[in-house]
Amino acid sequence: MAGGGAGETGKSDPLVTRLANEDKKWFYQKPNLLYLYLMLFPTCMGIELTSGFDSQMINALQIVPFWKKYFGEPQGALKGIIAAAYSLGAILSLPFIPMVNDKFGRRWSIFGGSVIMVIGALVQGFSVHVGMYIVARMILGFGIPTCIVSGSSLIGELAYPKERPIMTSLFNVAYFVGQIIAAAICFGTNNIKSDWAWRIPSLLQICPSLLQITFVFFLPESPRWLITKDRGDEARAILEKYHGESDRGTEFVAAEFAQMQTTIKLELEAAKKSWLDLFKTAGMRRRVLITTMLGLFTQWSGNTLISYYLGDLLKMIGFVDTTYVQKINVSIACWSLVCGATVSLLVTKIRRRVMYLACTISLLLCYIAWTISMERAQTAAQAGTPNNAANIATLFFIYAYSPCYNMGYNALTYTYMVEVWPYAERSSGIAFFQLFGRLAGFFTTFVNPIGLDSVGWRYLISYCCWLAYEVVFVYFFFPETFGRTLEELAFMFEDKHLADEANAAVQKVLNQQNAETISLGGEKGRSEVRENVA
Repeated sequence: MAGGGAGETGKSDPLVTRLANEDKKWFYQKPNLLYLYLMLFPTCMGIELTSGFDSQMINALQIVPFWKKYFGEPQGALKGIIAAAYSLGAILSLPFIPMVNDKFGRRWSIFGGSVIMVIGALVQGFSVHVGMYIVARMILGFGIPTCIVSGSSLIGELAYPKERPIMTSLFNVAYFVGQIIAAAICFGTNNIKSDWAWRIPSLLQICPSLLQITFVFFLPESPRWLITKDRGDEARAILEKYHGESDRGTEFVAAEFAQMQTTIKLELEAAKKSWLDLFKTAGMRRRVLITTMLGLFTQWSGNTLISYYLGDLLKMIGFVDTTYVQKINVSIACWSLVCGATVSLLVTKIRRRVMYLACTISLLLCYIAWTISMERAQTAAQAGTPNNAANIATLFFIYAYSPCYNMGYNALTYTYMVEVWPYAERSSGIAFFQLFGRLAGFFTTFVNPIGLDSVGWRYLISYCCWLAYEVVFVYFFFPETFGRTLEELAFMFEDKHLADEANAAVQKVLNQQNAETISLGGEKGRSEVRENVA
């Protein structure tokens, strides 16, 4: 498996990808596709606004005096469970996600999850004690995974192949928009001299979910889901409307539809629509291993320290003024958005494994440097002689962390998951990713304040060791998925004959289209000759 290439025997010849790449029209020159993308932003892209809002809100509220006073100055384990309750709620919902997605489709799943989050935000904003606040955060967490799995899948299944990697990569960028909004709101309410300093941000977490509820049914349903429900005519009509606006649109849609229909048929013949499908074959087990590790990597790479406990980190290096800390909070969120958006635009240019290796190696180097500067800063502070250079260096590496993390774990996460998993297991696969991501998130958000309180800068060493493992795992196990449609990747770990069978269906359609074109061309030529003779 060295280099991630071994075992990838079932990648099909990228016939549909080549057709898509021959289309020279930009998406903004296609009215229907432009409308589709505009609708994807408040609905599917907007889902991660909630996650970003939540992490930044909890981060910022821990600095607000009235929040700390109302909940009894939470420390250690209590502070950890308040932050981790969101992930705990998400874990409880994951077993139901594939069933909901399969039965109701992508749009209704997003709608249902959003309604649950609206209820959670209302309970959170009107909480009267810490127990109610924790339960509210669990309700919020219960709703978010359904939306994330459905939204990320719907983007990948509706977007035109040329723009799909960018669209799925931008899905996670909305996380930082949510962070900025939450940081700005908390900065604005920081000086309110009442409990509304924390109640207002808590209630405003309702807004992203209201966007999804309002706009989700302006989107079409996933054509792939419609095909599984024997509604092929509806699926084809959607493809014709949104993917058929190129010069060779009829030919492209015919080939794309044939590829989808054949691939999904082959997948469903082998699938039983149960969790056991994830472990049935060697190829599926490899997907599970990659998915499990990626879920852990996205949360155990040190990001939750900055997302949830920035105030504690800054306090350790001498930054204690709440207004100044809130300014740093907002600036880091804005910087993360710039980094995330920039990297997302590169996913059609740089191969997946290159981006993941660059991400993991740079994160390891960043954390080693951060650990050293934090040690210098804390040692000097304990000796009574603050080391301003070490303090500034620590702050620099906190900012430097963002572009390193965004290079892989933000920009590529859902792009990669949608590409690695075939349609029949996609909901289960992404739910499995969510499971391990949420478990890891719950663990780190709970343990981080305890670790920082107990051993200070030494706690960062554990992250350095884990990041070294990530580099090794990515190199040996991550496959390359760059430059193919979802169907062309569906059997990449399976027998080549399955990929060839799907390809044969596409080739048959293309041959028919070419034959019709030649026939029409000949008839047109004969007609012109008759007109000239006349």
